[in-house]
Amino acid sequence: MTKVSSDSQLKFSPYQVFVIVLLALTQFTVVLDFMVMSPLGDMLMKSMDLTTAQFGFAVSAYAFSAGISGFLTAGFADKFDRKKLLLFFYVGFIAGTLACGLATSYPLLIAARIITGIFGGVIGSISMAIAADLFVLEQRGRVMGFLQMGFGASQVLGIPIGLFLANQWGWQAPFLMIVSISVVIWLIALIKMQPVTKHLTLQTDKSPLLHLWHTIANRQYRIGFLATAFLSLGGFMMMPWGSVFAINNLGVTTHQLPILFMVAGISTLVIMPVIGKLSDRYDKFRFFALASLWLIVVVVIYTHLTIVPFWIVMAFNVAMMMGIMSRMVPAMALATALPDMKDRGAFMSVNSSLQQIAGGFAAGIGGMIVVQQNRFSPLEHYDTLGFVIVGLTLVCIFLIYRVSRLIKERRNDS
Repeated sequence: MTKVSSDSQLKFSPYQVFVIVLLALTQFTVVLDFMVMSPLGDMLMKSMDLTTAQFGFAVSAYAFSAGISGFLTAGFADKFDRKKLLLFFYVGFIAGTLACGLATSYPLLIAARIITGIFGGVIGSISMAIAADLFVLEQRGRVMGFLQMGFGASQVLGIPIGLFLANQWGWQAPFLMIVSISVVIWLIALIKMQPVTKHLTLQTDKSPLLHLWHTIANRQYRIGFLATAFLSLGGFMMMPWGSVFAINNLGVTTHQLPILFMVAGISTLVIMPVIGKLSDRYDKFRFFALASLWLIVVVVIYTHLTIVPFWIVMAFNVAMMMGIMSRMVPAMALATALPDMKDRGAFMSVNSSLQQIAGGFAAGIGGMIVVQQNRFSPLEHYDTLGFVIVGLTLVCIFLIYRVSRLIKERRNDS
C-alpha cells in the first residue's frame, strides 16, 4: 500500500482528546442500544413468541425511523450549534431507550424502537460532523478508529453485562442500564463541551429545504450516499440473526453467548487504534479493499458452519469483526472528506439516513430469507445471506473507489 506523508501523525490537543472520548461514549451507548437487539434476539423471539419476520421488523423499525428522522433534520443540521443538536437528540434517545426498558408487549416495543430511532439515528451523523469540523483529514482515520471503539466496547462491557442483567431480570434490563449511563454522558457534554459553531460563519440565507435539496442534488455527494448505503446493507442483513444462528446452528449455549460477544469486542478494542493509524498512514481505499476481501472469505466460511467447538466460533467472530471494522474506519474517514464544511451537517444527516433506511430494508429482507421452523430449530438459509453479502461487498468496493478518486481530484485541484 502507498504510504502517505508524515503529517498523518499530527498530535491531538487535550481538548481534542476530550471530544474524542465524549463522542466515543455517546457512540458506545447508541451502538449498544442497537447492538443489544441481536444477542437478545433469541430471548425476545422465545419470550414473545415472535417469528423471524416479526423480529426483523423490530430491528427495521429503528432503522426506518432513524432514516426518516435524518432526512427531516438534514436541512437544519448546519443551521445550529452542533453541540446543541447533539444534546437535543441525545435527550430524545434517552427517552426512547427508557420506553424500551418499560415495554411490556410487542406493539409497545415497536413504538419504543421507533422513538429511539428518530433521535438516536441522528446522533452518529452529528458526531461525524463534529469530528470533521475539529480534525483535519490526516487525523480522521485515528479519530474514526477511536469512535468505532464504541462498537467494540459495547461488546466487551455492554453486551455481556446486558445479557447478565437480562438473564436475571428480563430482556428489558439492558435498556435501563443504557439509560443510566447515557444520563451521565449527557451531563458531561452539557457542562464540559465547547460550542461547535465554525460552520455557521459559512452559512448562506438558503432555507433548510433548499439547503437539503442542494445537498442531495450534488452529484459527488450522491456517490458518497450510495457508497455508505451499500456499506451498511451487509451488516444489517446478517447481524440481527447472529445469536439465533450461534445458539441453534453452532451449538453455542446461552451462558457462552456473553463470552462470545466479549471476546469479539476485546479484539475490536485492540485492533481499532491500529486500524486507525494504518488508515491514516496508507491509502484509505486500498486499505478498505483489502479488508473487504478478507471479510468476503470469512463470511462465506462462517455462514456454512455447522456445530463446531466453541473456540472456532470465537475465532471466526473475531475475524469477522476485524473485517467489518477495517472497512468502516477508512470508509467513514473518506465520507467526512467529501462534503464542504458548510454542507457537512446536511451531508452527514442524509448519509446516515440512507444508511439506516438501507439497513432497515436489509434487516427486513434478511428476515424473509432466513427461516426457523420453531423456536428451537436451526436457522435455515443463513448461508444464502452470506452469498448476498459477498455481492454487496463487491459493489461497495467499486463505490468507495469512486469516492476516493473524487477526494483526490479535489485535493489536487485546490
